[in-house]
Amino acid sequence: MIKSFHVLYVGQIELDNIGLAGTPANDRDYSDERLREVYATARDIARTMDRLGYDVLWTAEHHFQREGYECFPNLIQLGLWLATQTRRLKFGCAFNVLPMWHPIRLAEDYAMADIVTDGRVIMGVGRGYHTREVETFGAPLIDAEANRELFEEQLQLLLKCFNERSFHHKGKYYECPPPVDYRGYALKDITVIPRPKHLPVEIWMSIASGKTIDLMARQDVIWGAGVYLAESREEAIRKVEPAHDERYKWFAPFGFVRYADAQGRTWGTPGAPARVPSLRDGVEQKAWFCGPPDEVIAGIKSIEAKYPGLENFMVHWAEGLSPAEFKKQLRWFARDVMPAFGIDGQAASRTMRALA
Repeated sequence: MIKSFHVLYVGQIELDNIGLAGTPANDRDYSDERLREVYATARDIARTMDRLGYDVLWTAEHHFQREGYECFPNLIQLGLWLATQTRRLKFGCAFNVLPMWHPIRLAEDYAMADIVTDGRVIMGVGRGYHTREVETFGAPLIDAEANRELFEEQLQLLLKCFNERSFHHKGKYYECPPPVDYRGYALKDITVIPRPKHLPVEIWMSIASGKTIDLMARQDVIWGAGVYLAESREEAIRKVEPAHDERYKWFAPFGFVRYADAQGRTWGTPGAPARVPSLRDGVEQKAWFCGPPDEVIAGIKSIEAKYPGLENFMVHWAEGLSPAEFKKQLRWFARDVMPAFGIDGQAASRTMRALA
């Protein structure tokens, strides 16, 4: 049963000339001033969500993106700051790209944020998918097996930092601590200071395959989809289609936007359609819920019925929707959709105003 609503904002600026016929993704090149806009936008969206009863704002770690799609390089730092700008909203890392970190530094940063925000920053880790990012940081990505092997050892070390008072780790990539002398004795183990206040630490990771979703939905999972409210499904599709297509332009070359045919074959695989996926395909496959509130509620409840253990639903902010338009959608969703799941966004807003 869905109990909480989340939002995914990957850190895009307000893009211009969007859609399949708009500016090619690789041709976008924005000024430093424009790229800095994402921080004020994140604060504005976080404050709006905080007032309306949403639970978590998730953001994404990325680097070097002059194209303006994903402009946050440090999610823990971002979440820590946004916690000072809000009262109750939590901030999720979707995801800290572990191969671009030393696991101990990541563990220390997270522990500090967990302590000073009293648990309002949520840990998430991923393997990465941008060669420009991961390989530039000196970690493997083109070699997928090396990337997986590194990630698995890093995750093991991260968990030791969180769960063990002191430890020694020796693997293929790390020995912590190394065999050195320290203040007159041979170093045998280390203690990470600080450790998180809230233990055990929840660590979230992304999944995309249908088989994995069926498995994980019996555990703790967040279902993510695009949402756009309008007076009719056709109006919603017409208004949000350019933003959907802009997202496809950027993400499809990385292997995302994995729409599938009736046999479950993803686009571009043998036997599956070779055409460009459309928003209508996304609506049909419940990657998007578009239309009036009652239709959106019915669509989300169909997912809830299929996965009875599902408690969290995440609204994706499609690249191309302006901040003003997305805030309008958040308010409408809180007013007319969330109450169907026992969450009164309007009451939350009144409470926050009373506290102000």
